[in-house]
Formats: sequence, C-alpha cells, structure tokens
Amino acid sequence: MPPPPAAFSFDGDVAIVTGAGSRLAGEIGNGRATAILLARQGAKVALVDFNVEWAQETKRMIDEEGGVSEVIQADVTVEASCENAVKKTVELFGAVHILINIVGVGGPHGNVTEVDLDAWDRDFRTNVTSMVMMSRYAIPEMKKVGRGAIVNMSSVSGLVGGNPGVLYPVSKGAVIQLTRAMAAHHGPDNIRVNCVAPPPKGMVYTPMVRGRGMTDEMRQKRINQNLLRQEGTGWDVGYAILFLASREARWITGVIFPVDGGTTAGNPNRPALKEDTLASEKAAGSSSAT
Repeated sequence: MPPPPAAFSFDGDVAIVTGAGSRLAGEIGNGRATAILLARQGAKVALVDFNVEWAQETKRMIDEEGGVSEVIQADVTVEASCENAVKKTVELFGAVHILINIVGVGGPHGNVTEVDLDAWDRDFRTNVTSMVMMSRYAIPEMKKVGRGAIVNMSSVSGLVGGNPGVLYPVSKGAVIQLTRAMAAHHGPDNIRVNCVAPPPKGMVYTPMVRGRGMTDEMRQKRINQNLLRQEGTGWDVGYAILFLASREARWITGVIFPVDGGTTAGNPNRPALKEDTLASEKAAGSSSAT
C-alpha cells in the first residue's frame, strides 16, 4: 500500500491572493501571511494588489524561502481589472485552484443618518463587490480543473455588529451571506466556499492596525476582550485560511470560521462570568476542605 500523501501539500495548486501586500516592509498582515503560507506548502501564488511595491515585498519574502509567486497589479473594485488578474494568473501558471479574497477597508464612520453615501458606495464595492467580481472570473477556471476552494475575509463585526461605523459590520455581514450563497451555488461543481472572521481593530495586530496608531494601552485593552487573553497575528488568520483552502478540508463548505481567541464564544470581562468563576473556586475550596 502506498504511503498517504503529505498533509497540507499544495503541490500543483495555483492560488490567487488579493491584498497580498502589506503597508510596512517586513510586517505580516493577513494577505501577506496567507500568501507566504500557501507558497511554503507548494502552491504557486499570484500576489494581487493595487500597490505593486507592497506585493513585491511579499514576493521577496517568498523568494527567500524558495517559493513560487508573481505580482499582479489590480484594482479589485474594477471588473476589467479583476478579469485581467485571473487571466494573467492562468497565463503565468496554467490554472486557478484557489482564490483568497482578502481586500477590505474599515469604511466611513457614522450611523445611517450620518454616513457619507459616496464613501458607502465606494467601500461596499471594495469589501463585497470585489469578491463577487474576482469569483466571477476565477470560478470558470476552477470548473476547468474540476475543483476549487474560495476563502472570503469577513470579520467578527459581521457576526455581532457593534462597530462605530455602519458600513463595516454591514459589509462584513454581507460577505458572510455571500459565502453561504456561493457555497450553495457552486458546490455541485466541487468548488468549496468558506469564510474566516477575525476580530476587528487590534485583537489581531496587523500593519493596518499599527498604521492607525494603536497604542500599547489600546492593544492590551483589546487583548483582554478575548478568552485566551492573547494577541492574534496575521499568521493565525493565515493558518486558518490555509486549512480551509487545503485538500484536508475537502468536505467543508459554507462555513463561517471565527479566528478570534474565543471572542464570539464569550466575554471574559462579563461580571456574571467573573462571579460564576469566583463561586466555583469558592465551592471547590470548600469541597477540598471537607
């Protein structure tokens, strides 16, 4: 009997990662981490980003590890640019097996009575419509090879809301429903569609967060809001995406996967939780005393 294939091997796979750059040299954001991990496991990776310099830095990091990647400049809010990104990937690598839709923005602040509607239209297109357009051109290529995996980036805000601005939670909630709809539509084509949902602003420390001036005090406050009381990184998000894109996840589709240190499971600072814990400890102490 031949030995089983190596786990989490992406040999022979071609992946597209949008938002594959990172605004600070050497820093690891979600897109950069995902691209590096895919290349590390053997995939050929198309590094799609509007900012070529950011993507070139990701390519440099992949090159240092002996991986294979190419930079493709694209504006994912423009349909023709999305079409060209997929076409260029096929020209370079011969196929598309994996699409990782990461590009997203925080969007304008304000509730529905205040939000700038031009900014709303622009940023909803960035956060949601870009995923539709990239998928529109990647899915036919996946059908040609008989399989595919798409992973969309949402947020805990899309599950629980509570963001200061209305655009961000609404658009991230839309990504969740988009993922479920796509999973239903394209499952018969052996194309899986899943979604990761990291927490917003600071609990996962990325260059975008750092660029917004997150102080150490603000970071610690955010860290204390998750059950593990640990700060996440782009690597944590990237590994979750790697699993969902892998052959090992062949029977998983339509899943919304929080990568949040337990944030959606409970709040460690809830008074009731603290009281329950104290009561349990007290009871345990009394029990051991007797």
